[in-house]
Amino acid sequence: MANICLILEFDGTAYAGWQVQANGVSVQQVVEAKLAELLGAPVRLVSSGRTDAGVHARGMVANFHTDRDLPLSAYREGLNRLLPADIAVREARQVGEDFHARFAARGKWYRYSLCLTPVRSPLQGRYSWQLRAPLNAEAMAEAARHLVGVHDFAAFRTSGCDARTTVREIFSVDIQAEEPLLHIDVRGSGFLRNMVRVMVGTLVEVGLGKRAPGDVAALLGGCGERAGRTAPPQGLCLMEVWY
Repeated sequence: MANICLILEFDGTAYAGWQVQANGVSVQQVVEAKLAELLGAPVRLVSSGRTDAGVHARGMVANFHTDRDLPLSAYREGLNRLLPADIAVREARQVGEDFHARFAARGKWYRYSLCLTPVRSPLQGRYSWQLRAPLNAEAMAEAARHLVGVHDFAAFRTSGCDARTTVREIFSVDIQAEEPLLHIDVRGSGFLRNMVRVMVGTLVEVGLGKRAPGDVAALLGGCGERAGRTAPPQGLCLMEVWY
């Protein structure tokens, strides 16, 4: 029995998220269907996590077990011939029997992209949150420093989060400009439901002058204050998962 690991890239615009669900077509559903077609048997993927509707990925990790003896090229070149244009296998490799894409993960890197232009951009709009008002990137960077470390991020999750604990470790939050884009790179050990998007919404409020940078520290102190709005999904991309 082989344990195969896939690194997937996808444009999440047309999907109801990664996980199989009743309210729409998911990325997992499509990949599993094409794998079943390739292997001639049903397959269940184990992923490194979930992505919400409209969220993209460059480095989603998933694994599955199979008793078919196929070359690894079948899981990249062969599967890519079956998948739609908005989903692709970037890499396929055989891993140890005990490898589990979710439980073995040590950290993740998410990138959120903001597009700062006075006129909307039809091209950038698919992969960024477009803001016509200027942002104070220095104030945002100052606020972002409060998010780094081990904290209780209860204020940075949305309803429906069923995590047993709201304590998470954030390794770094970096803000870099690539005009007209402003990227917010968040690296951490794990994330709550919509946590990165709420973090971004809060940092944008700081950048707009609606919140002081120091206010972010208070949100981590269990004072009952609410974090900022949840940033829209299309600006978020899962870049990499570490093992």
